[in-house]
Amino acid sequence: MADVSTTSFRDRLRKFRSRVAVKNTFVSRLKPIVGLFVVGLVLLSVRLVDLQVVRADTLSNTAIQHRSRTYTLPAERGEILDANGNTLAVSRERYNVAVNQNLIQDYVRRDEEGNIIGRGAPAAAEVLSSILDIDEARLAGILYGTDTKSSWTYIARDVSPEVWRQINSYGIPGIEPEQFMRREYPNDRVGASVLGFLGEDDSGSVVGQAGIERTMDEYLTGVDGSLTVEISRSGAVIPTGRTIEEPAEHGSDITLTIDVDLQYALDEALNKSVEAQGAEWGAAVAIEVDTGRVLALSDTGTFDPQNASEGGSVGSRAVQTPVEPGSSGKLMTFSAALDQGTVTPLTMFPVSSTITMPNGETIRDNDSHPSENMTVAGILAKSYNTGLIQIGDTIDDQTRYEYMRLFGLGERTGIELPAESPGIMSDPDNWGPRTRYTTMFGQSYALTTAQLGQMVATIANGGVRNDLHIIDSVTHPDGTVEPTIVDDPVRVIEEDTADQMLEIMQGVTESGSTGYYARIPGYNVAGKTGTAQMADESGRLNDRVGTFVGVVPAEDPQVAVAVVVYNGNGPGYGSETAAPVFGEFGAFAVRHLGIPPSSEPIVQYPWTESELNNAQGGNLLNEDGTYREYVEYR
Repeated sequence: MADVSTTSFRDRLRKFRSRVAVKNTFVSRLKPIVGLFVVGLVLLSVRLVDLQVVRADTLSNTAIQHRSRTYTLPAERGEILDANGNTLAVSRERYNVAVNQNLIQDYVRRDEEGNIIGRGAPAAAEVLSSILDIDEARLAGILYGTDTKSSWTYIARDVSPEVWRQINSYGIPGIEPEQFMRREYPNDRVGASVLGFLGEDDSGSVVGQAGIERTMDEYLTGVDGSLTVEISRSGAVIPTGRTIEEPAEHGSDITLTIDVDLQYALDEALNKSVEAQGAEWGAAVAIEVDTGRVLALSDTGTFDPQNASEGGSVGSRAVQTPVEPGSSGKLMTFSAALDQGTVTPLTMFPVSSTITMPNGETIRDNDSHPSENMTVAGILAKSYNTGLIQIGDTIDDQTRYEYMRLFGLGERTGIELPAESPGIMSDPDNWGPRTRYTTMFGQSYALTTAQLGQMVATIANGGVRNDLHIIDSVTHPDGTVEPTIVDDPVRVIEEDTADQMLEIMQGVTESGSTGYYARIPGYNVAGKTGTAQMADESGRLNDRVGTFVGVVPAEDPQVAVAVVVYNGNGPGYGSETAAPVFGEFGAFAVRHLGIPPSSEPIVQYPWTESELNNAQGGNLLNEDGTYREYVEYR
């Protein structure tokens, strides 16, 4: 029995130990597996923390970006206004209309009783075709698309806000707008060379290409905003999705000194003369005498700012193209001599058709005339070169040159337009024996129409030169107004000299002088005509430029005007090409500005020695040498 029990016990012990060994083997094999599981669980937990905590915002934003669409909210470009607040350039809200072909099939059209009368693209086309003036069948094809649907296909471009609101009122799924701003110029070509136009630069951005649109582009241009929305896979906006809007910052408004009515009148008068004379081009400027504000600035052959690519002169010749002024430039020589006190309006000089000066240079007048002794006033009225150079010889070249520079030659006027020329002017060291005389009567140098206007405005302003400006102010989006600040004025000639100049310049509009066509009924005019030869393409002096400068009313100048007409038919005299522009425009300007008619007679000086003697003998003159009463025999 004992042996049996012992054997049985040993067997059980052996079996137990075998089971323990097997169990230990299983446990030892299970430990690595459990370890790997625990490590994996830890890594998964770390990953979950990384995704759901550490990078949750980043991943969320990435997901939103994948299902977001951003629309541009175009900034409104600032307006350009005239001095009276009339709109010269404005940006209008316009729309392009597109279709999401994935969504258009969801459209259900119902009648007034709620009954379904159409679905999808055909029903939408039936509604929209008459609004967009597109054939219904063609529109249905665009809306439906092909087997590969597009989420953005244009169906109409450049429609008005009213048209878009009408389209949007039907609530058609998939019909979406694209807003943009279109620049409009309500007055067509009026003042085009002042306003300029818009175009794309190398980067594709829309920028000012000429005129005020260019010089003030930084102020006019706003900053576009944006609207970001979440969309579904089909392209539909998710109503409960995140919406982010960055409002647009609109541009500043620019108020000009220009009066649109005066601008129109000057454009019309200038175009009329250029056409009648068969001239190549014309330019003119009207200036408020005591401020330097430019009331109108005109160029012929300009572009249409709405469609500048169709052609036309892009820049402004009035500020960019210098010409020899001819006899209009004599005013600086007369002013210098009077201001230096070397002559008076009644100083007498022997005047003939031809004169040979001490240095051997011979100067001729344009037309032959009898020789006679003439006053300074008469020499200006008849515009005789042979008399003028004797007046110019009473002062030295350097002094006369300094007066010319004080009048603005060789300097830009300050007008806020692009590419302004300072003119062409050399100093006396570079003048030859003949040049010293030709510079006295408006040749051998060149200035722009704007500079011509500034010159005569200086005389009209009591001898004080103001910088020209064409911008009154800038109004920023927050409503603050930044007025234009100009440099301090410059005294050029004494006030008494300026008064004498205005008096003798009145003789230019008398019959027998050169500026008869510049007359304005009821108003005294002070002015000067000019004609100069210009080189043609061959370099020969075959072209002519006619000029006129004048102010009105002469006794209390309010408006100064300069006119240039280039290469008119025939002789192209300024008396025939430019003076009529002043007369026609001036007659409108005095009425428009409410300037009262002259209340005193035109100032007259004797022109010749015989006339002076007769007047003195007849006690017809005032103490200053002017006639007591108007004489008509000249």
